Formats: sequence, structure tokens, C-alpha cells
Amino acid sequence: MEIANEDRARVLVQALPYIQKYAGKTVVVKYGGNAMIDEKLKDAVMSDIVLMQLVGIHVVLVHGGGPEISAMLKKVGKESKFIMGMRVTDEETIDIVQMVLAGKVNKALVQLLEAHNGHAIGLCGLDGSMLRAEKIVSADDLGFVGQITEVNTAIIQDAEEKGYVPVISTVAGGYEGEVYNINADVAAARIAACLHAEKLILMTDVRGLLRDKDDEKTIIPVVQVSAVPKLKKEGIISGGMLPKIDCCVEAVRRGVKRAHIIDGRIPHSILIELFSDEGIGTMFY
Repeated sequence: MEIANEDRARVLVQALPYIQKYAGKTVVVKYGGNAMIDEKLKDAVMSDIVLMQLVGIHVVLVHGGGPEISAMLKKVGKESKFIMGMRVTDEETIDIVQMVLAGKVNKALVQLLEAHNGHAIGLCGLDGSMLRAEKIVSADDLGFVGQITEVNTAIIQDAEEKGYVPVISTVAGGYEGEVYNINADVAAARIAACLHAEKLILMTDVRGLLRDKDDEKTIIPVVQVSAVPKLKKEGIISGGMLPKIDCCVEAVRRGVKRAHIIDGRIPHSILIELFSDEGIGTMFY
């Protein structure tokens, strides 16, 4: 679709206050869902991140890779098992998680950003002791699934200062040489808090928090974190949205200015959120 030069200029002028507002600030994006699988959406996300970098925003990209892990496990004849949405990660599985996340997926994202003329560096939680974790203890043994105990942001900040987008896969180191699989939403929230980020953006496959889960028109655009317990009690926050919203609440309570759940199925959803009055998805403050 052709856009008239006047319209291009109008868009840039409208975006200018937001560019000025976020220049020099840190935005942590958790990248996952359909946006990681669909090639057109993937291309749009990479373009968004490069544009953000060019206008002076410090972008930190934290990614998952569940489908790729499941595909690799299938190739080696191993069944994927989940308990309460978390992958059961035995000794063989954690090797594959580390190989796929810190290797294949991470480096493919770095390559994509570089192909869009961005500057990126691939990291994982083991690099520079960025993420330290302990085993999650629960009634059902999840294996090498960890909860973060420490975040060391030095290597992330070093990368930012040298003009790179840190692309982070969420495996963490234990205190006795273990490697742990970490939920990417949780890791993104903790990293955002420790970086004193302006925003945390979780990309998902839903429009945001819906008052009626079957009607996308009932999206709740803004939520104060103090209202979350009431929304849970009313059943508006339930199921798969619970852990994502808990991550947003934790990030805000730890000092992140705003946390957002946005629909990664919409092309350029990150730019719509950052550079428009209306935004997109649900914002927590």
C-alpha cells in the first residue's frame, strides 16, 4: 500500500514526543508465541527492534523457544511433558534446552537482527553469571526447572553501552554447576526490574486482559496493580493469563514504570504500543 509523503511526515511528527520520551531509556521485550514462528511477524518484530535502537532506545530482547525445544525432543524420540504449564526437564532434556535456546534459537535471532542492519549480541543466563537459580521444589518433581535467586546485569549493560541489543536466552546457572530452565516471562520481569527499565513488554498470542475471555472487544486497556487481586477473585484473571500478569505485577512492584501484555500476532505491535496515544494490549502500572 502506497503512503503519501504527507502521511509519512504526519506519522513521524506524531511519534516524535514518544521518541524523545524513551530515548536513552531501557525497554525489555519478551519475545515469544506466534510472532516467533510466523516469518512475516518475525520480520516485523526485528524491524521494530532495529528502529527502536536507531532512535536511541536501549532494547533488551528476552526470548523463549518452547516449540523448537519440543521439536528437537521429538527428533531424539523423547516426549515433552508439562505440569502446570511448566516443562518437566530431566537431565537429558536440560541439555537439549540449553542447546536449542542458547544455540540455535538465540543465534538465529542475532542473525536476523543483523540482517536488518541492527547490532545484536547473543547471551544466555550463564554468561557473566547473569542469572543464578535454585531448583523449584514442588509436589511434582519438575527436574532442572529453576527459580531465579540473583540477576547480574553487568554484561547486559556492557553490551548496551557498546551499541548492541542483548538477545538473552533463559537458562540459568546453579550454585553447584547445574543448569536450570527458566520461564522466559519470569526472567524478563526480573531482568527488567534489575535494569530499572522504563517498560516491560510481554508479547503473547492474545489481545491482552479481557473482561470476557471469548470477546476481544472487552479488552481492559489499563490496570493498576492494586486491582489485580480483585480481578482474580472475579475470575477475570485466570488460567494461562495468571502467570503472565503475576510477572507484570512483580516487575512494576520492583520498580519498572510500566508493564504491558500485547498481541504479537499484530504486525508492529511494539511500535504501536510505544509510539501512539492509544497503545495496544493491556498496561499495568
